Amino acid sequence: MAAEHMKSWNIGNVEVTRIVELNNHTDPLNFLLSDGSPELMKKYDWLFPNFATPEGDMIISFQCFVVKTPDRKIMVDTCVGNERWREHEVFVNMQTSFLEDIAKAGCPPESIDTVLCTHLHFDHVGWNTRKVGDKWVPTFPNARYLFSKKEWEHWKKVPRDGTVQAQHLIDSIQPVLDAKLTDFVESDHRICKEIRLIPTPGHTPGHVSIHISSEGKDAVITGDLLHHPIQMAEPDLPGNFCMDAQHACKTRRKFLEDYENKKAFIIGSHFCDPTGGWIIRDKRNWRFEKGM
Repeated sequence: MAAEHMKSWNIGNVEVTRIVELNNHTDPLNFLLSDGSPELMKKYDWLFPNFATPEGDMIISFQCFVVKTPDRKIMVDTCVGNERWREHEVFVNMQTSFLEDIAKAGCPPESIDTVLCTHLHFDHVGWNTRKVGDKWVPTFPNARYLFSKKEWEHWKKVPRDGTVQAQHLIDSIQPVLDAKLTDFVESDHRICKEIRLIPTPGHTPGHVSIHISSEGKDAVITGDLLHHPIQMAEPDLPGNFCMDAQHACKTRRKFLEDYENKKAFIIGSHFCDPTGGWIIRDKRNWRFEKGM
């Protein structure tokens, strides 16, 4: 398996494996942060070369995570998915090795017992389903798909009008609902003794992050609480894709305060390699320190 697709960490007796769908994608920083610029990126030398180009553009990845506990096999988010019609050309009609990748991680689709979606944006729900003939069917037929109740309260009101903004609801969410595989849970729901949700709203109304705790070790899979490590240094800059940008900033700052100085291993859902590391206090704000 190519290194850009798979990487694993052990959090006590829990194994987390990263599956990358689109690696090292570059965009100007102002695509993510309206006040972003190459000059802002270049203020932080620790972002280079992993998370920024020499010109000051951001580098991100689109990926998901297979989490194996002693008793469970859990999928955290499900990327964009193959054969989709999406708003941005880079995601249209993708053809990736996702199914082969998760099998090589020891978790073929039929073995997954739980799918956790941190939120319901298109790039976190795509492989909820796959295309069989001309029909979309659940990718993980033996799993319960867990969505935050508060998150679903927003999305269930979005019209299924065939527009590109609603297309993921049609091809990636509705077939799971039709198969009666979905459970709507509270934002602090505990899945098992090692895995629980923590509410991190703002990016979307019911956004959650995933907390892992095992044998005295802790980790968090962020979801879109953090898209890029520069948001540790600039947590108060509103994000362009946040439904409540000011709330997202407050949530992010509180999260950074709670987990600073290696209180938990942080796995950034869009952080490109090395993806995992630590929040370190740096003067008035924070920086990301690579780890494991």
